[in-house]
Amino acid sequence: MFAFASLCKFFVSRKSFTHLTKLQHVSVNKSIFSLHMTVKSRALPFLEAPKKLDGKIPGDAGFDPLYISDNMNLDYLRASEIKHCRVAMLAALGYITQEFFHLPGDVFNEKHALAAIHKVPIEGWIQIILFISLVEIATFRTTFSFDREPGDFGFDPLGLAKSPQLRRRYQESEIRNGRLAMIAVIGFIVQELVTGKSVVEQLQSLNLF
Repeated sequence: MFAFASLCKFFVSRKSFTHLTKLQHVSVNKSIFSLHMTVKSRALPFLEAPKKLDGKIPGDAGFDPLYISDNMNLDYLRASEIKHCRVAMLAALGYITQEFFHLPGDVFNEKHALAAIHKVPIEGWIQIILFISLVEIATFRTTFSFDREPGDFGFDPLGLAKSPQLRRRYQESEIRNGRLAMIAVIGFIVQELVTGKSVVEQLQSLNLF
């Protein structure tokens, strides 16, 4: 009787061991599968790729180290970035252009952009603020309706984006140039604060031309 009980215990223990081994094997396989499924960011290979940035939208390189896109509406973030890009491109152009061209009047003769800010009269600031406010009010509904592609206001008078391939190409160019412009404007401001010279004056001091 004792021998029979011992034999039964042996087979039960063996069965339990086999079952445990299978569970461990499945667990290991799942871990390996999960490891292979982890996608790394193209911009920062040492971080996991943000969930919503899968490379489908123009300019997406997987750069979102704070994972803001995981917690906010992606269309809102895209619309915001495109708007900042466009403003920065205009600002970078205007920052240099105003060194050569001025409106009539002594108030517009200052070629240093930061110094020119202090010469704008209160009436000028009221006009600027009113104009920006009107633009924001007029475009607010369209910007945040999300029933169209972010940044698309239907403005293409030259018909440059007729085909999907060209459209994608110009979207990529816009977002990349816009990001460069944001960095450029920050560089313009910092350099002028440090040197006290305008952008063109700094280039002339390098004897490049």
